[in-house]
Amino acid sequence: MSEIHADVIVLGGGMGGFAAALAAVRMGKSVVVVEETDWLGGQLTSQGVPPDEHPWIEQFGCTRSYRRFREGVRACFRDHFPLKGETRVAPVFKPGGAMVSRVPCPPEISLKVLQHLMLPYRMNGRIILFLQSRLVAAETDGDLVTSVTVESLASGSTTTLTGPYFLDATETGEALPLTGTEYVTGSESRDETGEPHALERADPLDMQAITCCFAMDYLEGEDHTISKPDSYEFWRDYRPDFWPDKLFSWRAPDPPSPSKPRLMSLFPEKGKFPLWTYRRLIEKEQFIPGTFESDITLVNWPQNDYFLGPILEVDDKEAIMNLRAAREQSLSLLYWLQTEAPRPDGGHGYPGLRLRRDLMGTEDGLAKFPYIRESRRIRAERTVVEQDLNPEVRRGGPVKYPDSVGLGAYRIDLHPSTGGRNYIDVPSYPFQIPLGSLIPLRVDNLLAASKNIGTTHITNGCYRLHPVEWNIGEAAGSLAAYCIETGLRPRQVRKDPWRLSDFQRVLVEGGVELEWPRIRPL
Repeated sequence: MSEIHADVIVLGGGMGGFAAALAAVRMGKSVVVVEETDWLGGQLTSQGVPPDEHPWIEQFGCTRSYRRFREGVRACFRDHFPLKGETRVAPVFKPGGAMVSRVPCPPEISLKVLQHLMLPYRMNGRIILFLQSRLVAAETDGDLVTSVTVESLASGSTTTLTGPYFLDATETGEALPLTGTEYVTGSESRDETGEPHALERADPLDMQAITCCFAMDYLEGEDHTISKPDSYEFWRDYRPDFWPDKLFSWRAPDPPSPSKPRLMSLFPEKGKFPLWTYRRLIEKEQFIPGTFESDITLVNWPQNDYFLGPILEVDDKEAIMNLRAAREQSLSLLYWLQTEAPRPDGGHGYPGLRLRRDLMGTEDGLAKFPYIRESRRIRAERTVVEQDLNPEVRRGGPVKYPDSVGLGAYRIDLHPSTGGRNYIDVPSYPFQIPLGSLIPLRVDNLLAASKNIGTTHITNGCYRLHPVEWNIGEAAGSLAAYCIETGLRPRQVRKDPWRLSDFQRVLVEGGVELEWPRIRPL
């Protein structure tokens, strides 16, 4: 067993962990980052989820460092791909022309941009990466975390990491139970939160669906049909109670109006929701003819949301079973698309759909890690609740947090849950991220740096998106560095008006926006 000491130990190399590490090292601190997969970037890379972003992202509403990432994606295309002239000079270049983002791209491009942003600090030794490593143990002394132990998934060797601050940026809040940090999972009760859309009784296992994403293109006239998955018949015939048809069909609940079906299609058809362009990564028409044989799209669709059981707070056997079932569901969806999906011409199946294993870097073609929408969440000094954000409940604008450390914008959008609930989709004001949501009630030197902040099951639905997770991580990394410099604890910074203002000045100088202009709810 070896031991490494650093100023800031970042557990998890997803978007929050990456941004946290970058923020801390830019403030002169040494950082260790531990990541379970071999790719940094989380949602952007190992989970294969192109950014979900708000409509004002090109002008305001994100941090300077996140903007650098977005600019890096566009620069990668302009520098290395044969774009058409009109595409190259477009004021706002959208690589895939996707519906949810202006900078969708294959995971490897996101990975390269992130690696370049971190490269100077890896070269000078201020950031040490432990890839393909997982957290296995932690030591505490009263209200302090003193060390964590990580294990290499390749060799089985273990390393003890020590430092004054530990940031939990894991996808599932793995550090919270190991450090004894108080946390909550699933749905809170209405008595506890006062939220209109909360359950009457709490259900800790009621969690949003996970999704095993994959990429595909389409080569008409060719046959790229995969082997039939073992559980294909189950998924082909499965009809959830709240679904207007079988799960594998061109009809699904419409989130704003769950009782009404949304009509969908694979390729664009009049009056139907086009899944092909929904999360498209590459639009071949933007490139010189012959560059790409086809568009490339990312499948993170209603039909491959897995909500039949959780992977958190259950025993290992059940978690593994549910994760395996989620992967089978996604492969079964692809097989259905290739063989049985109804076509507009009356036929069935699109055998030319090709699973792009190369883009995901895996043998089965699915993303390296599932897209996990909902993590364990700390019991925080400030928990964000629905009535802070929902314009149907709160007139005149959202709660303005005096301890704002950043911004986000998204509807309160919850996918079907393991508790058997349908979509919850209600409007939300563009919101702030309160510093108190990053700080646990008791533990003094652990900070939440990802989707594990002080939100509820309901408000997690709008705080879980890409720019928000990045901003949370950046604020957490900056706070850890600030506390090391000042000798203060995070809760002391928050409670002292002068120190809070000084820390917010540091954030603003670093390119973090703290207030929205007056804009309409989403």
